[in-house]
Amino acid sequence: MMQRRLLLSAAVAAPVVLSGCASQSLDGYANEKPVLDLAQYFNGKIDAYGIFQDRSGQIARRFTVVMDCSWKGKEGVLDEAFTYSDGTTQRRIWRLTKHADGRYTGTADDVVGTANGQTRGNAFRWTYTLALPVDGKVYNVDLDDWMYLIDDRVMLNRATMSKFGVRLGEITLSFTKRAA
Repeated sequence: MMQRRLLLSAAVAAPVVLSGCASQSLDGYANEKPVLDLAQYFNGKIDAYGIFQDRSGQIARRFTVVMDCSWKGKEGVLDEAFTYSDGTTQRRIWRLTKHADGRYTGTADDVVGTANGQTRGNAFRWTYTLALPVDGKVYNVDLDDWMYLIDDRVMLNRATMSKFGVRLGEITLSFTKRAA
């Protein structure tokens, strides 16, 4: 009887445990609409509102971002001005390049090396290493950044921050493109 309960428990728990190991595929968004064109969306002024949650789910930081974005051909500039809830500010200027097949590369002063991303349908996956200052030290952390276009003005963003494969927390952002 005990062996049967253990087997039943394992059968019920297996899908839950295995789903934690699965990761989403960018190809799964290929047919989603509206289709995301980064040069079209990230062009002009954009307001963003975000939170950083630590690995326990506690909101550790709230922030707003005002973005001034422009493109010339295949080259884009995303000038981000962050304001955090404690009053501190930060600026990051992304320089993006569009390549074939929806691929993008990018650099910024606090990004280690080159960021790589790709669009499919309404989604964009962006991976990079960020030099993150914390209490007088700088840590290189990895970001797995997913953006989802909701309509022509709104995009949602969810990023997982990790170090040596250990999840440190998550960033959630809502972007709203200003009317022209």
